[in-house]
Amino acid sequence: MSLHVFLYGGRVSATLTPTATPSPVHPAPRRRTRVLALPEARWALASLLAFLLGLALDLGGAPAWAHGVLYAVAYVTGGWEPALEGLRALREKTLDVDLLMIVAALGAAAIGQVLDGALLIVIFATSGALEALATARTADSVRGLLDLAPTTATRLTDDGEETVPTAALAVGDVLLVRPGERIGADGTVVEGTSEADQATITGESLPVVKSPGDEVFAGTLNGTGALRVRVDRDPADSVIARIVTLVEEASRTKAPTQLFIEKIEQRYAVGVVAATLAVFGVPLAFGADLTDALLRAMTFMIVASPCAVVLATMPPLLSAIANAGRHGVLVKSAVAMERLGEIDTAALDKTGTLTEGAPEVTSVRPLPDSGLDEDALLALAAAAEHPSEHPLARAIVAAARARGLRIAPAEDFTAAPGRGVTATVEGRVVGVGRADDADSDATVVQVTRDGTPAGTLVLTDRLRPGAAAATAALTALGGTAPVLLTGDNARAAARVAEATGLTDVRADLLPEDKVNAVRDLQHGGRKVLFVGDGVNDAPALAAAHAGVAMGRAGSDLALETADAVVVRDELAAVPAVVRLSRTARRLVLQNLVIAGTAITGLVLWDLLGHLPLPLGVAGHEGSTVLVGLNGLRLLRESAWRSGTVQDS
Repeated sequence: MSLHVFLYGGRVSATLTPTATPSPVHPAPRRRTRVLALPEARWALASLLAFLLGLALDLGGAPAWAHGVLYAVAYVTGGWEPALEGLRALREKTLDVDLLMIVAALGAAAIGQVLDGALLIVIFATSGALEALATARTADSVRGLLDLAPTTATRLTDDGEETVPTAALAVGDVLLVRPGERIGADGTVVEGTSEADQATITGESLPVVKSPGDEVFAGTLNGTGALRVRVDRDPADSVIARIVTLVEEASRTKAPTQLFIEKIEQRYAVGVVAATLAVFGVPLAFGADLTDALLRAMTFMIVASPCAVVLATMPPLLSAIANAGRHGVLVKSAVAMERLGEIDTAALDKTGTLTEGAPEVTSVRPLPDSGLDEDALLALAAAAEHPSEHPLARAIVAAARARGLRIAPAEDFTAAPGRGVTATVEGRVVGVGRADDADSDATVVQVTRDGTPAGTLVLTDRLRPGAAAATAALTALGGTAPVLLTGDNARAAARVAEATGLTDVRADLLPEDKVNAVRDLQHGGRKVLFVGDGVNDAPALAAAHAGVAMGRAGSDLALETADAVVVRDELAAVPAVVRLSRTARRLVLQNLVIAGTAITGLVLWDLLGHLPLPLGVAGHEGSTVLVGLNGLRLLRESAWRSGTVQDS
């Protein structure tokens, strides 16, 4: 599926076009935006080529008209877009830095410094292209999610069935979803019963039984039954599309530092214009040469313009967002990226966060009168479940194999969605299905033989393999161990806490209790990161200083309140993105120091001495490119692995 973004009065509209349907477990390969696919990059390249060719002709002694035309091309291709943006800002009675730079370049050309003005335009265009590249790489991070939706769907009409593109579906359409197909749109089941694998959307590891009245999501995989689904949302408004919208907002949201810069930018620009007039007018009043005074004034305007300061903030933050996206963490905004680096305490949900939601057999309980021991009961259940692809079936078969048990072949296998399976094993009819049990920390399945109960198997949610390491990493980052906040019972919470090394455990919490726990920590001076995965976690996600949703948060509320979404359900990504955020904040400070030092030095040189215009252009615009490239270092793989860019 491809993503096309259109601007309408400052709003972004995303049009989704399906292209493929890869497995929900393995995201599609990431596609990187090519540099020349960006208009800003193409214009910057055209400006650079025209400038270099003109410079070659100029140095080679060609006629002035020959290289003059090429310099003019460099001015137009590199300067038309910032000039247009500057004029638009001027109509709104604001003075834009873009316009300031264009005026400086034209002023240089007016006094015969055509080459120097062209150099300014080229470097300024290059800086803009670098920022555009960082923004585009952010959009690349969501392409894998878009690829989850199917290309076509079967729509039911009065005349029968028709195959249509999913992008053409409308609210109210009724779809036929056959066994094994992906659901083409968010909607409601109106007929049929099946199980849907919703791991791509909600993070639930177990397929969910779907019957009339139940909600289904685009891109999820239908099980063994056929469903008729009424489309409730336009494809562009599906859960997957809304995740895309959240990430697109990241490239348009400004971090607090950037907002501060923009607040002072206009005043600074007005001050630069006033100072430029003074630098030009005062020497001229005392008899200075007109050309010399104008040249000094143009040089001052160039070196005093805050281009490098403006670019100091967003490239590092946007690059960090793009890098996180490549590794399955969708950070919603530059503000969120900054906040993630400020946290000093983590609070974690249990189910779906520290645990996988993937079951494993923890207890085998044969009935005394069944004549079976534990191994025989488990082998019988595994034989019946072997043909099934259900997660519970896979867990039972895996447990039998782990014990080295023989799994007999099954015949006459049938699966009833939501009820279980039956099969003939060595001449006996074996049934395996869920049983009611008071143990809220486990799933219990009953095994029957020829209709008579033979025993039960207990399956529990499996701890994430990296849970203990992730909690240790969060402890090291914040200086204090994470707090476990869960709605589960104290026994289940204690089991997970012991396995992950947590000591502060708060169980049996309602959603408002989780919020109160987060606020208590904050009242103690802590900046809290909350990590959760469900609708009941949304209030705590909103109350925390920063919130991270696990498992592609299946509800609108969780998506809207979390600052970031861990798409691949990898808990290790949480401390990694915190480290990445802290690196981004350090680079912002580095950039501000670089930019401030360059501007101060060049201004003093021009006021107290004689700064040649070419050196002023090279120094100021060179610092602009430097801070841009410094921020883009966070696109490197090493920045995610280590949280630093020292080896990049």
